[in-house]
Amino acid sequence: MSTMINVLLVDDHVLVRTCIKSLLAHVPGIRVIGEAGNGEEAMRLVREEKPSVIIMDIMMPGISSVEVINRLRRIYPEIKIVILTAVDNQAFPKRLLDLGASGYLTKDSTSDELIEAIKKVARGGRHITNRIAQGMAISKIDPDVASPFNQLSNREFQIMMMIINGYKVDYISDKLCLSPKTISSHRYAIFSKLDVKNDVELTHFAIKHGIIDISAPETLVDAVIDVSKGSAAQEAPSVTVPEARIPEEA
Repeated sequence: MSTMINVLLVDDHVLVRTCIKSLLAHVPGIRVIGEAGNGEEAMRLVREEKPSVIIMDIMMPGISSVEVINRLRRIYPEIKIVILTAVDNQAFPKRLLDLGASGYLTKDSTSDELIEAIKKVARGGRHITNRIAQGMAISKIDPDVASPFNQLSNREFQIMMMIINGYKVDYISDKLCLSPKTISSHRYAIFSKLDVKNDVELTHFAIKHGIIDISAPETLVDAVIDVSKGSAAQEAPSVTVPEARIPEEA
């Protein structure tokens, strides 16, 4: 008898979570055991529900996907993580896979590919959508294709993601359990490496290079709605969840 794959969905868009949950409800051997709209809520549900696989977006409020993966790898290394995102910039896949993610799909992937990715990583394998895999291969042999963000450390990349999402130094300091001085030092190191002068220029730079998604493809969501035969998704009321703060060294 096969083991049930328990899945946690982590995405700040309620519609996306609802559609994916509807899709997976039709798949034998896979069960959605929880949903989270941000990293802090995800960490709480991981402790309570112990999922087998986490399907997680990159762009979320609060702590970044980099920080979530760091914490999960340190505390729950047995849990498999599949990134499902509208962002296909080459700055993300290798970094997140190196940190410990087992899969990387974009939201224009098919529903069949998502199901296959969940099953594959649950068995201990990896799944990278073809377009991303090809881009990673090309960037290895052609430096001109490589992302300028590759020169950032994981900590700098994490802080950059929070800055371009509009968070200030004090907020980032509180979330990452680092001093404001340490955050500021990383911030200026980011500015220097990317040759920008301030947060506004950094944000424009991120948009220019595709780090911030402006028009996300919804192919997967459309496919899931078809599977569920157009049933209306009701948005759940927002719930305030206590944050799980785990100290992290700089």
